[in-house]
Amino acid sequence: MKKILVLITLVVLFAFQSCKDYSKEVVAKGEIELISPQQVYDAVYSEDIIQLIDVRTPKEYKESHLEGAQNICVTNEDFNEKVKTLDKSKPVYVYCNQGLGSKQAALRLKEMGFTKIYDMDGGLLMWKERKLEVSK
Repeated sequence: MKKILVLITLVVLFAFQSCKDYSKEVVAKGEIELISPQQVYDAVYSEDIIQLIDVRTPKEYKESHLEGAQNICVTNEDFNEKVKTLDKSKPVYVYCNQGLGSKQAALRLKEMGFTKIYDMDGGLLMWKERKLEVSK
């Protein structure tokens, strides 16, 4: 019984821990910035071409995604290989469904040498909650 209680406590603590808890060092250097869906929307619909990455599965991407997003699934083995086609000197925007996958992707991009990474807070769920457009 005690083991079950400890396990439940750990699960609850993990669930309530912020999924976007980046280290202060990463934030201070400006390498990864958590931005709102509106900020991503403004970037997507600006005149500039941006590197926008949907890190969800291909099935999720096919159901709906942001206009101009390319699908590079963070859980696929070829993630690092596909990311190598991106320009490390230019900003890259990442999003997933709720935020866990994009955090993982942002940290991996940082490790690979990307210098400006924008992670969309709340993922596609918050985007849709704000009633912003999606492509199908």
